[in-house]
Amino acid sequence: QVQVVESGGGLVQPGGSLRLSCAASGDIFRIYAMNWYRQAPGKQRELVAAITSGGSTNYVDSVKGRFTHSRDNAKNTAYLQMNSLKPEDTAVYYCNTEVASYASPLRRYIYWGQGTQVTVSS
Repeated sequence: QVQVVESGGGLVQPGGSLRLSCAASGDIFRIYAMNWYRQAPGKQRELVAAITSGGSTNYVDSVKGRFTHSRDNAKNTAYLQMNSLKPEDTAVYYCNTEVASYASPLRRYIYWGQGTQVTVSS
C-alpha cells in the first residue's frame, strides 16, 4: 500500500507565496507522474501542474509563470511553489501519484492524498 500526504497549505494574502509538499511512502518501487489538482467550492477538480519522472512539467494556463512544480525522487516528494497568489487560487489542493509497487512492479496505480486547503484573501 502507498500513502500520499500533502502539506503546506494555509491562509495567505493576495500576492503572497506558499509551498506545498506531497510525500509518498509505503510499497514504492517507482513513482512515475506526480500531479497537483485543485478543487474550489462549487467547481470541478482541475489539473494544475504535472511532472514526469524525468522532470518534465506542464501547467494549466492560469498558473503559468506563477507556480513551479518540482520533485525530489530520492525523497519520493513533489513540491508546488506558488507565487503571486490570487484569490481565484483558493481551493483544496490534491496530489496524486502514479506508482508501481515492489509487490506488482509491472502495474501502475494512482494514489491520492487527502488534500490541503489554500486560501488567498486579504
